[in-house]
Amino acid sequence: MKRMLLSLRVSIWTFVILSGCVGSQAAKEVQLGRNALQTGNPQAAVGYLRNAAVLDPNYKTPYSIRESVWTYLGRAYYEVGNFPEARRALEKALSDNKDDPLASLYLGLTLLRSGDQQAGRRETEAGLRGVNNLLNRLASSPSSGIYWDPTRRIRSDIQQALSMTDTPDSSELIAVGERVGRRLDEEIDNARLDESRDKYNRTGDM
Repeated sequence: MKRMLLSLRVSIWTFVILSGCVGSQAAKEVQLGRNALQTGNPQAAVGYLRNAAVLDPNYKTPYSIRESVWTYLGRAYYEVGNFPEARRALEKALSDNKDDPLASLYLGLTLLRSGDQQAGRRETEAGLRGVNNLLNRLASSPSSGIYWDPTRRIRSDIQQALSMTDTPDSSELIAVGERVGRRLDEEIDNARLDESRDKYNRTGDM
């Protein structure tokens, strides 16, 4: 049921993005790549996002969380198990914006998967703290804060993951870190759709 609801939201949001004045082919490719990641098809996501990076290597999503095409490409490479390419893409994202917490999180996970435990834990922790701070800032907005992580589910996952950064076995840290990354990306669409729905309902009541 949850997967069906996610697929419905993805379909609606894809229609909104692709039928509107998106502005560039890169934007379309990034959105298709995001949808492929959200629906469990990272191999297809690599193709879309690689195309987007060629079309516009400076592209960032036009949402409250402005993510680089390189961050999403790095995540896609990570999810297909191509850790060298994931690291290159994520380091590129961080060289353009050192304060990108999602890039830090996935770089940390990539390093952990590659066997670099010390650097991986450090980068993963930095990414988790950055995501937590970002969500706190978004949730404090007087106009749209209620739409961001309203149940604090993502921030609870972050606290769980941070409690594991010193444990010898990194497998659980990786699992929770991956969950945080997925949920944060989904939250971008969820918050926008929920806010748009409420605005529509208020307009309809006038």
